Amino acid sequence: SGARHRIWTRLMRAVAIELDGVLGDTRPLWRDWLADAARRYRTIAPLDPAALPEDRAAAAQELDRWAEAGIGDWRAALERFAEERAPVYLRPDADVSSALRALAAAGHRLGVFTDAPEGLARVAVAQLGVDRRIEALEAGDDALERLRARFGPELAVVRERSALDLQLAR
Repeated sequence: SGARHRIWTRLMRAVAIELDGVLGDTRPLWRDWLADAARRYRTIAPLDPAALPEDRAAAAQELDRWAEAGIGDWRAALERFAEERAPVYLRPDADVSSALRALAAAGHRLGVFTDAPEGLARVAVAQLGVDRRIEALEAGDDALERLRARFGPELAVVRERSALDLQLAR
């Protein structure tokens, strides 16, 4: 039974879904946290959100260096900020939820990827109601490559909402 399950799992088509392009854009929440952090921690270590790279994985590396000046665990602070404010920024989309249900029912393995830090990504997928439909969530640097390693090279990548319907048609 275990071997049969492994073979079945390999035969199922895997779909990698970009969090921000398909499920819900976390960037406004990220930008507001950066502005809040710059204000909140200005007496400890200055932070210029505009100077950070657009790629959040690269920005996270710079924030790690910034935090060494005495800020502490900025990732936990981001996660708390996201938990408090996610309902304002992120709302489940009935069409997207329906497409994900249909893909899962058709036997597709679903993964989500984003360049956002993991805590923000986890809060977002929970707020959007997709956490129980996905098998994997990869966040930060090389997130899509980690999904490919997990699901295999035949991974279909969905970066916009309209492409979810195309996956259903296959």
